[in-house]
Amino acid sequence: MAAVIEKPSLWRRIAPVFRGFDGPLAFAVFLLACAGMVTMYSSGYDNGARFIDHGRNMLLAGFIMFVVAQIPPQRLAKLAVPLYTLGVALLIAVAVFGVTKKGARRWLNVGVTIQPSEIMKIAMPLMLAWWFQKREGQLRALDFLAAGLLLALPAALIMRQPDLGTALLVLTAGFAVIFFAGLSWKLILPPVLLGVVAVTLLIAFEPRLCADGVRWSFLHDYQQQRICTLLDPTRDPLGRGFHIIQGMIAIGSGGVWGKGFMQGTQTHLEFVPEATTDFIFAAYAEEFGLVGNLLLIGGFVFLVLRGLVIAREAPTLFSRLLAGAVTFIFFTYAFVNMGMVSGILPVVGVPLPFISYGGTAMATLGMGIGILMSVSKSKRLIQT
Repeated sequence: MAAVIEKPSLWRRIAPVFRGFDGPLAFAVFLLACAGMVTMYSSGYDNGARFIDHGRNMLLAGFIMFVVAQIPPQRLAKLAVPLYTLGVALLIAVAVFGVTKKGARRWLNVGVTIQPSEIMKIAMPLMLAWWFQKREGQLRALDFLAAGLLLALPAALIMRQPDLGTALLVLTAGFAVIFFAGLSWKLILPPVLLGVVAVTLLIAFEPRLCADGVRWSFLHDYQQQRICTLLDPTRDPLGRGFHIIQGMIAIGSGGVWGKGFMQGTQTHLEFVPEATTDFIFAAYAEEFGLVGNLLLIGGFVFLVLRGLVIAREAPTLFSRLLAGAVTFIFFTYAFVNMGMVSGILPVVGVPLPFISYGGTAMATLGMGIGILMSVSKSKRLIQT
């Protein structure tokens, strides 16, 4: 008698695709995405179709996350060298014949306008994780030096555009890999101490260093002005200091409980600049207050801690370094954005993850979450 072969149900056929997704990480991203949609509806209410576009960008990021999560870390490792090489080649192309907007040459027209520096946010940790994976068990000082050179080249090209915000994120991602690979504290502490001394001297001699006519040869003029404005926004309250001052006013006016959804006067009267992009945290803080801020920060802290747990439990050195670096990127995004809006860091072009408007950045964030999902999934598959 012939055996009867039961055809598996649709769910049984697609279940392996979803099995292994990290639940806590997905929950954190979902909550942050909801906060982003609510905030964008309010802050972008008077700005055309920003809310619809933001939702579309969220869906795109979710699709990218889903696709990347299906790629095992060992296959991601094979993409490291080609993606890094492509990214550096495109950055060189930008320097030679890139598109200039608002005094910055950051874009490349290849039928559509792209920003190649965004590629390096993912290509950089991929490349360095691959580099250290190849030298696992036999690391020497020269290996760390070579990693530093691999990091310095794209970072220098990005700063030359100039794009300090993206350069900072690329440097953070690369340094995280180098640190997790075993960089000695003896090499980390001296530059940290030097930075503390430099900041102390800058604050002490701010009136002289930021006086009219004084130029710092190692920074672009706009970068120097951002630092001087941070130290004293009131020196130009209607010009360079306007962003910081209005951001702090909006945050402070929210009080403990906030003014309420759609009730942010600083935002809707258009005192808050870039209320849907770089300064959206000010719009959020005005309407949801200190309590809302603590909840939002708690969401980012949970995401970062979950990312570090995934990195710690990763089955290989490559996936551990990659997950740690991607997690550090999310930390830097949130810390720098909230810091610059609150007036404790210079104003740079760094969006707030899942909250700020922006298609390219959202796609990069989706790719980062997808990488963390992939690493978590590979650990669970090995365990089972």
